[in-house]
Amino acid sequence: MSQTIRTTRGRGRLYDSILDTVGDTPTIRVNNLGPDGVQIYVKAEFFNPAASVKDRLALNIIEAAERSGELTPGQTVVEATSGNTGIGLAMVCAQKGYPLVVTMADSFSVERRRLMRMLGARVVLTPRAQKGTGMYNKAVELAQKHGWFLARQFETEANADIHEATTAQEILGDFAGGRLDYVVTGYGTGGTVSGLARVLRRERPDTKIVLTEPANAALVGSGIPQERGEGHGPAASHPAFEPHPIQGWTPDFIPFVLQEALDKGGYDELIPVTGAQGMEWARKLASREGILTGVSGGSTFAVAMQIAERCEPGTVILAMLPDTGERYLTTPLFQDIPEDMDEAERALSESTPGYRME
Repeated sequence: MSQTIRTTRGRGRLYDSILDTVGDTPTIRVNNLGPDGVQIYVKAEFFNPAASVKDRLALNIIEAAERSGELTPGQTVVEATSGNTGIGLAMVCAQKGYPLVVTMADSFSVERRRLMRMLGARVVLTPRAQKGTGMYNKAVELAQKHGWFLARQFETEANADIHEATTAQEILGDFAGGRLDYVVTGYGTGGTVSGLARVLRRERPDTKIVLTEPANAALVGSGIPQERGEGHGPAASHPAFEPHPIQGWTPDFIPFVLQEALDKGGYDELIPVTGAQGMEWARKLASREGILTGVSGGSTFAVAMQIAERCEPGTVILAMLPDTGERYLTTPLFQDIPEDMDEAERALSESTPGYRME
């Protein structure tokens, strides 16, 4: 049997900064999971330099504000985030020289706040009982008090714009000349689905866009409109919200960025998913495919698997994987992953005489 030795030749270019490496994330075929005859792919957004899809919007928010003059040299940036946008903003601000303050509910994983601080940001925690609207309102207060630039990831046009200009174009290129029957995505701000819909509705009208959200926080599925305040921000917590374990998805309000997809028919089907399903499939992607994604990625993939089970052979499905599993080490995703040797590992250790742990 012949063997192919893998080789690399470099990218053929030198990068001026870490920011030039944002985007162009790979689309990867899933080989060991899923029914026969159905092709499932994942778009691995953890290949972005700060390991999540939010690197895209973080970069565009800052550069759009620079172009418009809203953000001036040395001005402090402030934003409310569950973590990934804050990490992306911390990377961008570190490179460009802007101080960054992040507001974040204390319910989100400690890895996220430590990563932001590692990248030079200051993190202001808000009580978990106040949910996403609490951290959002704190960011607004700080911006107004100190004259800081508020990034407004949940409202800014720069969010969906970057997915229209990059993410959607990458998908068109990756599937050029081939089938693409379904694209599956959840929402945190709604930028991904809104940006993809602008392009896919025009360029790939046969591709169905499937939106997903937590089953116990089905804000879109409830049909209840979001109450909005100044600047299209949330005026109150959405009545259908309940705390859920899919960090990064579905704050306790419907973001204004997502409203575009809701109002303009930017998705074909809405499928809820439980956090338990998301964790189950995140673990299976890791152990069966070597693809390490977080709970949001596992949840998106869980919905892709539901679609795959009902589809005819030949169907092609793409699932968006927003971030890496390493963002979740202190969360329930890893609670059954032991630190110490289990019985089978200890038996392996004891099968030879040397270097045993007592």
